[in-house]
Amino acid sequence: MKFKNFFSYLIIASVFLYVSICAYMYVMQRDFLYQPNVIRPLLIDKLNTKVQEIEIASTDNINLKSWFYKNNQNKFTILFLHGNNGNLKTRIYKLNEFKDLNLNYLIISWRGFNGNNGKPTEQGLYDDARNAVKWLEKNNIPKSKIILYGESLGTGVAAELAQNEKFAAIILESPYTSIGDVAKIRYPYLPVDILLKDKFLTIKKIKNISIPVFVIHGMLDGKIPTYMGKKIFDEFKSKKYAYFPENDRHMIRYDSQFISELKKFIKSLN
Repeated sequence: MKFKNFFSYLIIASVFLYVSICAYMYVMQRDFLYQPNVIRPLLIDKLNTKVQEIEIASTDNINLKSWFYKNNQNKFTILFLHGNNGNLKTRIYKLNEFKDLNLNYLIISWRGFNGNNGKPTEQGLYDDARNAVKWLEKNNIPKSKIILYGESLGTGVAAELAQNEKFAAIILESPYTSIGDVAKIRYPYLPVDILLKDKFLTIKKIKNISIPVFVIHGMLDGKIPTYMGKKIFDEFKSKKYAYFPENDRHMIRYDSQFISELKKFIKSLN
């Protein structure tokens, strides 16, 4: 009888613990997904050109701190949609290469990032990116001259924007099939489909994207499995290019090999 009581208490305690863990993850999940205060200082460089420091109005009365570089001789403008941590400065090493490749760029910081007001959500990021496109259009840069560049988390936003639109192209660096698919790998013990708020269902949106795409994914990525990048690439039916370097991790090194491949892709758009 004592054994049965102990066993019953054990089951009840286990269920209570599991439900508590699920409740905690449900409440705190966005703190795990969006990490604006995680900075990698070793990646911070100095800009090789002067940029306009602007604020772009988004929804919920939020202004997005952004950098804009434009040379009137350049044909294309990259709209850079960054990943789930850091700020504008941690992307300078990439921006410098864009400038050297004769590309204009607009990089925005999400709500809740880089000192911006608000809290990031899936819909909030979509709103931020769409308002960045509107800002470019108001400044005489049409969608046909805009290259969407999604980095990690930002790939899901880029895919959302690209659906049924005629942007110049889309670049996806370290893309995922969906946030749920990534979460199931990291938290296999949780009912992810029930708990997840921000889904970013990239894989389901590929069929609606008809513009040229460049998929980039390091084979040693420890955050988003490379097979997801390959699955994304395989799903595209439009003109597509891929770069899967064997020795790169989550963030692609902007070395001479990658720059050469990026240059080829940009040249193919002309």
